[in-house]
Amino acid sequence: MSARRLAKLFGTFHNISYYAPEMKAFADLGLPEYWRAYMAYRSAPMGIVPPSVVEATFYNFSPSHVLAGIPSAWSTTNPAEVLALRDRAIAAALHRGLGDAPDVHQIAEAADLALPPILACEAGARPLFAAHRELAVPEDPIMRLWFACTLWREHRGDGHNIALAAAEIDGIECHVLLAAKGVGTKEIIGTIRGWSSTAWDQAEQRLIARGLVTATGTFTDAGEAVRSEIEAHTDRLAGAPLALLGDDTDRVLELLEPLVGQLIGSGAVPGRWPPPKVPA
Repeated sequence: MSARRLAKLFGTFHNISYYAPEMKAFADLGLPEYWRAYMAYRSAPMGIVPPSVVEATFYNFSPSHVLAGIPSAWSTTNPAEVLALRDRAIAAALHRGLGDAPDVHQIAEAADLALPPILACEAGARPLFAAHRELAVPEDPIMRLWFACTLWREHRGDGHNIALAAAEIDGIECHVLLAAKGVGTKEIIGTIRGWSSTAWDQAEQRLIARGLVTATGTFTDAGEAVRSEIEAHTDRLAGAPLALLGDDTDRVLELLEPLVGQLIGSGAVPGRWPPPKVPA
């Protein structure tokens, strides 16, 4: 399906912001710890907001994981400084990951095709998308493409959270369902998202009581149906920009696939989630 292929490409291109060694530059702003920096630069487009707002917006991080960075990050820096450093670090990472001579014309074409549809979308109930859309569009073609990918990624991500909430699946239960699907494990996902073993077990018991997973952590038929409906709902909510992209969809796929392949091949981003190496 083009929608999911496109979502994976946009998401993988965007993900350089989480895995590139250039992001260690946040130590210069007093944020040497990975998750403290992450919480700051991921939430910075929203400005300084309480940790409860970050937790609600991100949806699937534990409260303690959010508190690792927010509000303490804002005692040493501010959102404007964080966003400026984020963009410099990502630009350096992309130029490294794409090699010395990327095809700037094709990169610019991909950005110019991908940006207008997503900028034209409604932002209701999509806080991360709305916050990022308020930022200035970069002039550098590579960063303009990253910005476009980020908008598409956050639009779909916010929509996915809507679909989870509609299915009455909370921020840790969604991870239990992911593990039931065979994507990641309790230990790996719990580490990345900050959930304790106890919290995971309690979430699993809630899903067992609803008849969605078995005692061994695998899907029941009802659980598989809920998972499928969440993914279908996410696709429906992500349909607006895809409809606006229209006949240009195939061209964007054609342009993005080799770029993303190069980033994965160079080791700049992992090609799957959870990543082989858990950020710490």
